[in-house]
Amino acid sequence: MTTLRRRRVAVIGGGANDEHDVSLASAAAVARGARELGDDVCELTIERGGHWRCAEGSLTSGEAVRLLDGCDVVFPALHGVNGEDGAVAGLLTMLGVPFAGSPVRAGALAMDKWAMKLVAGALGVATAPGILIEPGDAMSVVPLAAPFVVKPTTGGSSNGVSLVSDASDLAVAIERARCAGNSVLVEPFITGREVDIAVFRGPAGALRVGEPLEIAVAERAVFDHAAKYDGSAPFIIPARVTSDELEVLERDAVRLYDALGCAGVARFDFFVTGRGVVLNEVNTTPGMTEHSQVPRMFAAVGLSYAALIDELLKAAVAR
Repeated sequence: MTTLRRRRVAVIGGGANDEHDVSLASAAAVARGARELGDDVCELTIERGGHWRCAEGSLTSGEAVRLLDGCDVVFPALHGVNGEDGAVAGLLTMLGVPFAGSPVRAGALAMDKWAMKLVAGALGVATAPGILIEPGDAMSVVPLAAPFVVKPTTGGSSNGVSLVSDASDLAVAIERARCAGNSVLVEPFITGREVDIAVFRGPAGALRVGEPLEIAVAERAVFDHAAKYDGSAPFIIPARVTSDELEVLERDAVRLYDALGCAGVARFDFFVTGRGVVLNEVNTTPGMTEHSQVPRMFAAVGLSYAALIDELLKAAVAR
C-alpha cells in the first residue's frame, strides 16, 4: 500500500511594517488550519527589522530561501508594505514555489489606493472622488467639502486614517497619514453602509464568491484599527442588500479580481449608498484569523475555515 506524503506548507507572517502583529495572528490561524488538514507546516516570521526567523531561531536570508524552496506550497499571510504589495510574491515567483496569493502586479496595484481608483475607473466601477497629496506637497486646503477622510495611499488596518470634520484639522490629519505612508489620499466622507465581499479561484479554475458581510458601524464613523481588532465591530451576514445591490457587488468584485490578475482570496470593500455602490478598497491579503471577515463570509456559504485554507493551497499548486 502506498502512503501519501504529507503536504509541506510554509506559512509566512510578521513583516517589516506596522501591520506586523495583525499578520502574526493571521499566520498563526492559517498554520492551525493547515495542521488540522494534516499538513507538515513550517512557520516563518519576518521580524520588524526585516530578519527571518523560524521556530528554531533566527535564519539568514539564504536559509529562509532554502526552507521555502523545500516546500510544496507557501501561504503568505503578510499584510501591508514589504509583503502584500507584491514583494513576497516576487520572491516566491523567482523561486518557482507555488503560493496562495496574488502575483506581483495585483498586489502592487491593489495596495496603492490611488492606482486602484484609476483601475476601477477604467472598468466603470464607481469610487469616491479623491485628491492625491504627494511627498513635498504643502497642501492645507483641498477642494472638497468637509467631512472628508484622510489616509495613506498604501497601508492597511486603518493605520493613519482620520475623519476630518473641520478643514482646519486637515494639516494634522495629513501628517498623521504620512507617518503610515508617504503619499496621502483625501476623499469625501461617504455616507453609506460598508459591505465587503470576497472572491477566490478554486483548484478547478471556477470563481467562488462568499456571502456579503456588512460592518454595522455608526453613521459618521470610521471602521478604525481598534474596531477591527478588539472584537467590538458587529458583522451582519448576509449583508442587508437588495438583489440589485448584490448583483453590482458581485459583478464589480469579479471584474476587479480578473482585471487585476488576482489569485488566492481577495476582499473587496464597498459602500452601499442611496446613490449606488461605491468601491472603497481592495485587499489581496485580507485578515485570515478564524474570526476575520473572509473566513466568516465563506463559512456562511458552507466552507469551513480548514476547508477554505485547503482550497486556497490546492488552487495555488494547480495554478
